[in-house]
Amino acid sequence: MKTKIFLVFITVFSVFTINAQISDSSINMLKFSINYSAHLPGGDMAQRFGMSSMIGGSLEYKIASNWGFGLEFAYIFGGKVKDTTIFNNIATETGYIINQYGEYATFTLSERGMYAGANLSKLIPVFGPNKNSGILVSLGAGLLQHHIHIENKDNNAPPILGDYKKGYDRLSNGLAVKEFIGYQHLDNKRLINFYIGFEFYQAFTMSRRDYDFNLMRYDDTKRKDFLSGIRFGWIIPIYTKSPEKYYFY
Repeated sequence: MKTKIFLVFITVFSVFTINAQISDSSINMLKFSINYSAHLPGGDMAQRFGMSSMIGGSLEYKIASNWGFGLEFAYIFGGKVKDTTIFNNIATETGYIINQYGEYATFTLSERGMYAGANLSKLIPVFGPNKNSGILVSLGAGLLQHHIHIENKDNNAPPILGDYKKGYDRLSNGLAVKEFIGYQHLDNKRLINFYIGFEFYQAFTMSRRDYDFNLMRYDDTKRKDFLSGIRFGWIIPIYTKSPEKYYFY
């Protein structure tokens, strides 16, 4: 019984070891990364928003053949909203909204959204310090969502507060596919681990609000939203290796 318990302990310890050598071979590993990306919009998204950013994280398992499988989530934010028509039916001729005191309300518009999905990646170790570094390409699919974030500074403009703002925020989401190509670097001394490259999103979205107050109807437009940009990620790797065999006599 003690021998079996010892064998289980050795197996588990050998799988989740940080002593695996990456300098001379391609090995299995679990990669957690924190990433930032900056994008320019295209398609219908370029009519609504300007440049945006994403910050998020991913978890991926890479096998010795340098194929990887993972999940990721990213939060989208941006400060430029190009669509200035959303309040046409409640704003003055000069574009202001009147608050409950009969004064001009102070409000800001910005972009908010998210992406969540899964991806398949392939590492091509043509250059780098070891066989776990090199050109990284990936293909993913998931859900992309975005909306216009409306903020009334003093919360004194009822037409754009609470549930009313949902009639103006143009919440949209839908299926998205994404591609990435870049360079992955895993340090032999495990100190500097990162990736950097270009990524592209193609999303096929629709409005998810039942009623658009500005259009005065449901918005049934089928949108094609594109994002293109550069992405940088810091990798926290957990190296693994095949369990060693032990013999007891």
